[in-house]
Amino acid sequence: MKKHILPLLIITILFACKKDDINNNSNTAMLHFSTDTITFDTVFASIGSITKTLTVYNKNNFELKTNIELKGISSAHFRMNVDGISANSVQNVEISANDSIFIFLEVTIDPSLNTTPYILADSLIFTTGTNKQDVDLIAWGQDAYFHTANSYGPIIYGNDTTLFPYHQLDCSEAWKNDKPHVIYGYAVVGPEQTLIINEGANVYLHKNSGILVGNPFTEQSGGSIKVNGTLGNEVTFQGDRLDSWYKDLPGQWDRIWLMPGSINNEFNYVIIKNGNIGIHADSVGNNNPTVTINNTIIKNMSSIGILGQGAKISATNTVLSRCGQYTLACNIGGTYNFKHCTFANYWDYNQRSTPSILLNNYYEGADGNIYIRDLNEANFTNCIIDGSLSTEVSFQEQEIGEFNYTFDHCLIKLDPTIDTSNEHYFINTIINQSPKFVDAYGNDFHLNETSPAIDAGIGTSIIDIEGNPRNTPDLGAYEFQ
Repeated sequence: MKKHILPLLIITILFACKKDDINNNSNTAMLHFSTDTITFDTVFASIGSITKTLTVYNKNNFELKTNIELKGISSAHFRMNVDGISANSVQNVEISANDSIFIFLEVTIDPSLNTTPYILADSLIFTTGTNKQDVDLIAWGQDAYFHTANSYGPIIYGNDTTLFPYHQLDCSEAWKNDKPHVIYGYAVVGPEQTLIINEGANVYLHKNSGILVGNPFTEQSGGSIKVNGTLGNEVTFQGDRLDSWYKDLPGQWDRIWLMPGSINNEFNYVIIKNGNIGIHADSVGNNNPTVTINNTIIKNMSSIGILGQGAKISATNTVLSRCGQYTLACNIGGTYNFKHCTFANYWDYNQRSTPSILLNNYYEGADGNIYIRDLNEANFTNCIIDGSLSTEVSFQEQEIGEFNYTFDHCLIKLDPTIDTSNEHYFINTIINQSPKFVDAYGNDFHLNETSPAIDAGIGTSIIDIEGNPRNTPDLGAYEFQ
């Protein structure tokens, strides 16, 4: 399995050793290892690591010969010694029946690397007969706060059951910004707890990792997260691969999931990027807000930017862009208010068939019946809704339920057959005109000087997402300067 340099935190459980039995004659034998992942924690630049030992077992009743190769882009930084032989590749290593050998491993970080923290990831490849097995090598080049899964629990969501690797967080202290935070598996905020993340913190999540606010493995509900970024000192959530190829690659981690009953969550000056779903907010069943989002950018999600499931969500000065499905899904009812937000879906990784925004007031049960969930409010004020499709809003209404929405002083891209003359739903709204972003496909959603969104807003909002004052407000998150 070919590895790439992982420029940011990787987790300690990687799949390995799931191999066919190998035998030089029958291909039914298998090597066993003392571990499937060797991790070097906090290796400082230009200083060699301590020596780690891997034990390789032949638990068969016959002798095996195996070829061992240190393989990967960063293999020059790892060093191995196989029973006294120092090399990156050693051939025909004999392991007697029911015996073992030792492999000694070290690593040195190259200080010329431009990524911080430094992360290296390679593999030891064992070829025995026709079978290949591997052991992963992970080196962290900077100290970090590691939140590593140490438990497993099932989440039953509708008809689906998912086994989650997770770690119950200690929320007694706020997450600091002096070192990165690395999450492997799912970090869980328990009921009656609040995770506070200080300004400037960088949170890196491994593949299939995320944050669950509210412990889904107990009968209790609740729990909150408060992310306290500031202008110029934002909090960032992103994948743990920082080499240039991964810079804007969606789907590198899972989501921030506000579980049913989680209330009073806050995201202020936050950047959430390169995951599957940015914020997944479930129903609260009371009048408390699920989440308030201010001055936040959510982008490059393989699925959805914000997914509300009967939730109560408010957002101001927020940008949602480049999502494989919806930038915003107001699903199975709820209460939603968005002011000075930019929804701009110029997804270009593959074909997108879903519009930027979904409004919905029902769901279909496993029994095939339709169940109503009222859309109490979906209010958009001073917003821009645009993208690469011919229409960027989907209205999925069951008429026997509440389906309340308004677009007040907005610029939106709609199916031209939709009747927009009803002033209850469309108030001083610009329909099917280009917002004239500076560079839509380059993710620059500032307005150029000819944009119809300039001075088209209502009311007074003190500042935009960049701290610029609003006098006669423009539409969207950015005030024209």
